[in-house]
Amino acid sequence: MKTAQKKLSVGVLASGSGTDLQSIIDASEQGMIEATVAVVISDRNDAYALSRAKKHGIPGFFADPKGKDRAAHEDEIDMILREHQVELLVGAGYMRLLSPSFVEKWHHKLINIHPALLPSFKGTNGQRDALQYGVKISGCTTHFMDTEVDHGPIILQAAVPVHRDDDRDALAARILAVEHQIL
Repeated sequence: MKTAQKKLSVGVLASGSGTDLQSIIDASEQGMIEATVAVVISDRNDAYALSRAKKHGIPGFFADPKGKDRAAHEDEIDMILREHQVELLVGAGYMRLLSPSFVEKWHHKLINIHPALLPSFKGTNGQRDALQYGVKISGCTTHFMDTEVDHGPIILQAAVPVHRDDDRDALAARILAVEHQIL
């Protein structure tokens, strides 16, 4: 008799539309991964990621950073994650830097997706930076986060060719499609 394997409880931090979040939800619902999204947290009240969570019956929270220092804001996030018994935390388009103390609390349980082949093109616009540098191949990276920005042990990378006529948006769209696969 086969025993049911416990699904990994995943928390997601997202600031925007939540397409990476949706890829995780879809993979979970289709049985492609042994995980379930337990909670979604955003630093933006209007983040579409929160609507995606609601549509799938996933608790979603707006953790307002205004009027709080960084530690208080991160304590609020940490409390929500622990209340939902999160075992793995995913930064999926979360555009706020996490403090070293928060990252240390979630050491080896915090992963991020970045739209570049790390260690190249760290920061908020890896696609634009890749085009400006003139690379022929760009891509994306999933990695365990550490206390440095866009740094830490690499889990998986995927290459995306840069086309001669690419602008930032065209390259970003192709990279995003691959992000959904490797995340």
